[in-house]
Amino acid sequence: MNTPILALIVVAIAGAAVALQTPINAALGRNIGSGVAAAAVSFGVGFAILLAVLLLRGELGALPRAASASPVLLLGGVLGAFYVWSVLWAIPTLGALTVISALILGQLSAALVIDATGLLGLTVQAITPTRIAAAALVAAGLVLSRF
Repeated sequence: MNTPILALIVVAIAGAAVALQTPINAALGRNIGSGVAAAAVSFGVGFAILLAVLLLRGELGALPRAASASPVLLLGGVLGAFYVWSVLWAIPTLGALTVISALILGQLSAALVIDATGLLGLTVQAITPTRIAAAALVAAGLVLSRF
């Protein structure tokens, strides 16, 4: 059963997972001598887990249908790879708090535009002063985390 409260809790836990993933992947990169290799290993492990979940759910047959999807819809993998690489690259310089703060600010900024335009069939959500204030508070937190 998916309720707004449950969805918020799960996403907050996922946010904590991202915060943990960043230094774990950076440590793996230091350990094996390559941030890009660490990102590849991270994606490989994630891919294996997702294949197992597909198998357990009986949805493995959906995977070949991705070949007929619009190439634009496959950009998620490119964006994910850029995300993992960029945080691996930045965390030794900025630290975990500043990297995650910048990541969240980027997500909020893009989300405002995505909501306002209804990108990829999402329901249009107005850009309101309250939503802008939320992003501004994260921007202030980013500045405070670093300076």
